[in-house]
Amino acid sequence: MDKVKVILIHGNGGGWPKENWLPPVANKLKKIPGLKVIFRQFPDPVLARAKYWLPFLRKLGADENTILVGHSSGAIAAMRYAEKHKIFGSILVAAYHTDLGMREEKLSGYFRKPWQWSAIRQNQKWIAQFSSVDDPFIPIREARFVAKKLKSEYHEFKHGGHFSSFDGKIDFPEIIVTIDRKFKQWQKRRRPMSKI
Repeated sequence: MDKVKVILIHGNGGGWPKENWLPPVANKLKKIPGLKVIFRQFPDPVLARAKYWLPFLRKLGADENTILVGHSSGAIAAMRYAEKHKIFGSILVAAYHTDLGMREEKLSGYFRKPWQWSAIRQNQKWIAQFSSVDDPFIPIREARFVAKKLKSEYHEFKHGGHFSSFDGKIDFPEIIVTIDRKFKQWQKRRRPMSKI
């Protein structure tokens, strides 16, 4: 493997993906040698429907050499993708597992079938998760349930909100640190032992 790809997946609602913490995270990740960062507008940005987003991830080249970084519905897309595809790892920001009783979430198509939690775990080397108790959209019980099922490296904030620019979250150094650490651990493991 020459490079590990990092695909950033924004959330739904129609917001341009260059909002929030995505641009600074993309720029900082690009400075880590050995990483290729893919940061694109996804199709169907208002509803973020699975029938468009999951094929788009495949089109972007998401494979066993890819880290998926998903925010909100982007985290849902990352989990559903990992049910059927091998990836390197994922970072889930403000993840949930039900439609939250919201019409838009029901229309997304992600919640029509049971979650394959074991497949999501087994199809990647690691999963890190970031959630906050004061998220106005995602009840913390949702995030904790996902963390329990995925056995993720779980980070819970008290004042992170929905991790958006509205919450003052315009950078996300914790993501950089996590990816850099996981990438270096992988590089160290694959480095051949020097002869004595």
